[in-house]
Amino acid sequence: MSTITIPDGTRIYYKDWGTGAPVVFSHGWPLSSDSWEDQMLFLAARGYRCIAHDRRGHGRSSQPWNGNEMDTYADDLAALIQTLDLRGVTLVGFSTGGGEVARYVGRHGTARVAKIVLVSAVPPLMRKTPANPEGLPIEVFDDIRKGVLADRSQFFRDLSGPFFGANRPGSQVSQGLRDTFWLAGMQCGYKAAFDCIAAFSETDFTEDLARFDRPTLVVHGDDDQIVPIVASAHRSSKLVKNATLKIYAGAPHGLTATHKDRLNEDLLAFLAS
Repeated sequence: MSTITIPDGTRIYYKDWGTGAPVVFSHGWPLSSDSWEDQMLFLAARGYRCIAHDRRGHGRSSQPWNGNEMDTYADDLAALIQTLDLRGVTLVGFSTGGGEVARYVGRHGTARVAKIVLVSAVPPLMRKTPANPEGLPIEVFDDIRKGVLADRSQFFRDLSGPFFGANRPGSQVSQGLRDTFWLAGMQCGYKAAFDCIAAFSETDFTEDLARFDRPTLVVHGDDDQIVPIVASAHRSSKLVKNATLKIYAGAPHGLTATHKDRLNEDLLAFLAS
């Protein structure tokens, strides 16, 4: 397997497909780099180098006890980019991965970055606070923690419904697609799966977004039941100077799969612009 080793000994797995301008993908919780394969296959076949890693604790990467928070996630991403000596990178982050990308920019800047894409992403802040009244109450995330602790396997099976919009009338989402979510979730280390709930829900990325100085595309579905659009994409697209917001009508959180053809074309157009 292709891996890099972080100074704390954590091994980060990554896949590296194609040649050309680099596109680096950061996945969501509790998934792995496999969740990006529809986009990677499409873009690598069209002249781009597509790289995606398994976040620490997820997929095929090591499962350390520590470091399951956004600063370390961002530093791991920086280590991957530096080790592969990538320049002119387009960073693409989905859900929790959008937070990872934002924190990377906040901690490491944009010297190696050409463009940024946030897809169904958690920034600027998911949790409801006095300064973020449109966020979700902490009880929502406490319930996620309770579900993961009580019966992680069944929780991930159930979560795949709203994740892909399979609970909506007329949904055509296959059981196979839902099963891929469950499988990836069960490959995620238990400690990482639990810790990452706080990482994606309670980390404030407002100051990170203020450091964005590269062309930025924000993509979000207006029927996202996991990361509601009002407190996420609507706010992020206003905080990032000159960001482009694309709203997919009726799209769920997992639009990288359910709306993959549209997203692939939008990514290709953005990369070529």
